[in-house]
Amino acid sequence: MMNLKTLALAAVLSLVFCGCESVEMVDTEHDRGPAVAGIDYRDFDATAQNMIASMLETGCLNKPDGGRYVIAISRIKNDTTRDFDTDQLMKTIRVELLRSGKAAITTAVGINGPEDAMSKMSRELRADAEFNQNTIAGQGQMIAPDLSISGKILEQKLRITSSKTQIEYYFQLSLTDLKTGVAIWEDQQKIIKRQRR
Repeated sequence: MMNLKTLALAAVLSLVFCGCESVEMVDTEHDRGPAVAGIDYRDFDATAQNMIASMLETGCLNKPDGGRYVIAISRIKNDTTRDFDTDQLMKTIRVELLRSGKAAITTAVGINGPEDAMSKMSRELRADAEFNQNTIAGQGQMIAPDLSISGKILEQKLRITSSKTQIEYYFQLSLTDLKTGVAIWEDQQKIIKRQRR
């Protein structure tokens, strides 16, 4: 017969291994889940797709020689009360720019240093006799960016009634020609949500 300690331990272990959670997989292509007051993946995806369409429609990425522009990602500031990584928005934009064939993204330079430090570090192997020097990138082979993307995400809260609040998010991006410092494309996308207490 089991003693009380053994029975209690068995009960605790069954709770741990069985769990009390219910998990549901989300079909991100057809998600009709409830809206959230913050920013979720649906907001990032829709905003990124709208901005890419706007950028491509203007023709600002149509290089005269038919080649591709090299774009660096500058600072994208999250100026909201929500804690999220702006890379989530930019990754979708980067992927779509690459797929368009109009642009390539450099990871060798960035506002906080290179995104891929190996671009620069691999050149330090030039002095290492253990490596075949013919396989190491030579000087003058890295390509400087032609353009940079910078931007900001803003938030504004407005009280509609004592029990209803409107939350406005503004996604602002600029594409700058690094030779001239001139913005050749800009866009602002709005996401407006209403929340009832």
